Amino acid sequence: MKNPKRHPTRTAQQAAATIPARPSLVRTMEANTPRAARRKTSSPRAGESGYTLVALLALMTILLIVLTAAAPSIRQQKQRELEMEAIARGEEVAEAINLYIRRPGGGGTLPTTMEQLVEGIPFGTKKKQILRASAARDPLSSSGEWRLIRLTDPEMIEFKEAVRQYAGERPLTTLTRDTILQPYVARIINLGSAGGSSDSEPPSGGEDSSTNTGGPFIGVASRSRRASVLTYYGIERHDQWVFTPLFR
Repeated sequence: MKNPKRHPTRTAQQAAATIPARPSLVRTMEANTPRAARRKTSSPRAGESGYTLVALLALMTILLIVLTAAAPSIRQQKQRELEMEAIARGEEVAEAINLYIRRPGGGGTLPTTMEQLVEGIPFGTKKKQILRASAARDPLSSSGEWRLIRLTDPEMIEFKEAVRQYAGERPLTTLTRDTILQPYVARIINLGSAGGSSDSEPPSGGEDSSTNTGGPFIGVASRSRRASVLTYYGIERHDQWVFTPLFR
């Protein structure tokens, strides 16, 4: 008895080829591709970047407002520091004038130039420094040059009156008991309160550009005519601060 004829069987690949692709399965496979994944995640990241930019702009605006409000205080603090430095240097010049007057063999004469103070005074076979070169510069003026004040200058007379009022109307002779300096104090007192005073005071602001004239000087003052933050003997203007050994 012969075996019945068998039909050849189809392979698995052939069977799969005859099955139509399901649309839902195709869409699912496309959704799982890397490009689709990037499209899905790009939108949230863009939103986060936008929020970060807005927050940064807000922070910068706040900082700008704070800096604008603090600017006057910063400028005032800077001016205060310059004025403190000017007072320290001016007092150093006043002390140098005092030492110059007392120098050996000097006869109590006054200096005539700032260079004499910087060079120093005789000390044996050498010279003793009495003024630093940096102190010979005015930190409040753009030129850096002190204005030399003589005994009979109006600024000296006005400063004498300001010191007297600041001291509660005390006699000026009690403010300087030094016998070497007393003759200079007496000369200023004898000039009176109005002698040599200026009828037209320079307006506040700017700088004095006049040239220092020759002759003995008893103090220095700033060339800046600006109003001050600090007060010196109750005076609130730079050019009216006279640094002298007579009233200290």
